[in-house]
Amino acid sequence: MVHMQLNYKLFTVLVFPTAVYATTMVIESVKKAQEQNSAMLLSRAVQICKEKPIKVETVVLDGDPKDMICQAAEQTHPDIVVVRSRGLSKLKRAFLGSVSDYCAHHVKCPILIVKPPK
Repeated sequence: MVHMQLNYKLFTVLVFPTAVYATTMVIESVKKAQEQNSAMLLSRAVQICKEKPIKVETVVLDGDPKDMICQAAEQTHPDIVVVRSRGLSKLKRAFLGSVSDYCAHHVKCPILIVKPPK
């Protein structure tokens, strides 16, 4: 059995789209829920990384996910960017665009695209 120690700098980014048209009260409620969800997800990610020898930095950004992920990668110089694929069909991907595909072509460091479970 071989035991490898990984010393990758993992950078976690959560990005939420901002194109929502609603009242100020609804927008604030949605933002608060997103912040709470982000905090829970990031807390769990940090906990998992602390159990392994992985250095992790987390940040929550607001804006277009593909742009924010690429911008964060450009500013922080991570060892690797891990992006989840939504598993869109080719037709939906053509119309909606693919964040993971965009990042794969624009991020200047290695990128790992994780497919959703079937």
